[in-house]
Amino acid sequence: MALDDTLWFTENPTADGSTLSLKVTGKLHEEQTNFQKIEVYGTEGFGNLMVIDGYIMLTARDNYLYHEMMAHPVLFTHPNPKRVLIIGGGDCGTLREVLRHPDLERVQQVDIDAGVTRAAEKFFPELCESNNDARAELHFTDGIKWVKDAAPGSYDVIIVDSTDPVGPAIGLFSEPFFRDCHRALGEDGIIVQQSESPLLNMQILTDMHQAMRDAGYADVQTLHFPQPVYPSGWWTCTMAAKHAFKGFRIEDSVCKSFPTRYYSAEVHQGALALPPFMKEAFEKIRD
Repeated sequence: MALDDTLWFTENPTADGSTLSLKVTGKLHEEQTNFQKIEVYGTEGFGNLMVIDGYIMLTARDNYLYHEMMAHPVLFTHPNPKRVLIIGGGDCGTLREVLRHPDLERVQQVDIDAGVTRAAEKFFPELCESNNDARAELHFTDGIKWVKDAAPGSYDVIIVDSTDPVGPAIGLFSEPFFRDCHRALGEDGIIVQQSESPLLNMQILTDMHQAMRDAGYADVQTLHFPQPVYPSGWWTCTMAAKHAFKGFRIEDSVCKSFPTRYYSAEVHQGALALPPFMKEAFEKIRD
């Protein structure tokens, strides 16, 4: 990461040598927690920007793309979600989207670093507007251990809103973690996890599909969507279910009682249509 004399923030480069720069107006916050370095900048075109260990986590301008796609597809795919666990998600944007669903009874969010949430409360308050919802519980501890200790069948949906598979998040991409999630999910349970860029990280995606199937999930689906400030601008989330997917609750999605900026039933359906190179890679795993 670098902030040069002309006030451009430049992210750490990816393995293929690409990077992203945003013109900033200044640094608003810097903190080294026990787990990571958190920085917040003001930018000219993208609102406030949160950076963790040199990598862009979110901006005020485009975070809704990611947060809506992490929350709504999986919740409209489960037949009747009531109990949700979010692992990670410390900025609380996914939590806000999840809590838009009025029939949910309990949402537990478990993030290892309270510093992310405190920074979000100050610099991204719009993402934290549902933190005091009576159905929400915020816990700051190890999400991997939380799932391992969870009683069988505790949750209908588990959302893994993690950083890249490095540092504290690396265990969230492993077969043992997916197996613990499988046990913690109820009969119709579904897990969804952010799964990186299909253009730059296809190996991570195929490894996730394999690990999820090896952990006992009957079906795995990847959805893709734009995310301008993440490497390549093209991102995915991957769902795995205890039983074969039978589509999603299209009528409920169309008639939802809350507004969204990106997600819709049509977007949901389109996100499931994979380009040939992704489809072929996943078919090899199923075979």
